[in-house]
Amino acid sequence: MQMYQAFPMKKRQDLNKEATGMLIADGWKDYELLDTGNGEKLERWGKYILRRPDPQIIWPLEETSLWKNADGHYHRSQSGGGSWEFKKKLPQRWTVSYNNISFYIEPTGFKHTGLFPEQAVNWVWVMDKIQSVKRPVSVLNLFAYTGGATVAAAYAGAEVCHVDAAKGMVAWAKENVELSGLKEQKVRFITDDVIKFVQREIRRGRHYDGIIMDPPSYGRGPKGEIWKIEDALYGFVSECLEVLTPNPLFFLINSYTTGFSPSVLSNVLKMTVGKKFGGNVTAGEVGLPITSSGLVLPCGIYGRWEGRH
Repeated sequence: MQMYQAFPMKKRQDLNKEATGMLIADGWKDYELLDTGNGEKLERWGKYILRRPDPQIIWPLEETSLWKNADGHYHRSQSGGGSWEFKKKLPQRWTVSYNNISFYIEPTGFKHTGLFPEQAVNWVWVMDKIQSVKRPVSVLNLFAYTGGATVAAAYAGAEVCHVDAAKGMVAWAKENVELSGLKEQKVRFITDDVIKFVQREIRRGRHYDGIIMDPPSYGRGPKGEIWKIEDALYGFVSECLEVLTPNPLFFLINSYTTGFSPSVLSNVLKMTVGKKFGGNVTAGEVGLPITSSGLVLPCGIYGRWEGRH
């Protein structure tokens, strides 16, 4: 195993000043954003160092031996996509933990690893909302990917319905739930187009206390259904109101869509969930602290609605 040299860390108050209004996922031990530059980021996932592209990293880099000797390096192809180059044979997958929940990490052909570590700030918020009430809670997780939020909600004691159109991602999420010791927790895993699933839930009269969604900018359902976030998001959030309980806890939207301001998500939530149920809406960016510089890398936006409880 290659050893890496830890970078000096700026004081946490410096991070907060440099990322005013941003939620910073700084509670990790098994993950670390070591350095950034020249369109790439250098990350520690457990005991392995990976080098991946990130289009928001427009600043320069002085490449050190740590960069050159990364265990895995994802190279983009000029014709689209890309591939991994490994310095040594890595396991097909390995695990990382965030407090008491765990996840499988696997470098995929699309540069991703199966986990977005910045979402830890939302996992904590979801867990706090679930545990703030002394009653059973049901959560619907849409576009749920490999189940980071599903694991967090289940760990907090909620009954969860996990929905994604990709069969492989749903299987991965189930493995993450089991890895975290939550096999006996009530979690339904559904492979389906999320819009059609919600429409069926409305007809069935099912309701949820909280909804989480991480909609893609563009996607296709299992039968070729097309999703474009700018065309579909408002209408879909409006439809989701019909599957909320009369006194819901929360509604969380994550987005990585380029050009979307947090205010877009704030406005959508205020005009839908907020209009029907009152409550409070907040929105902003999420980010990861960069160990080498003490700066923060922006990693998407969130919109949160919470009821008055």
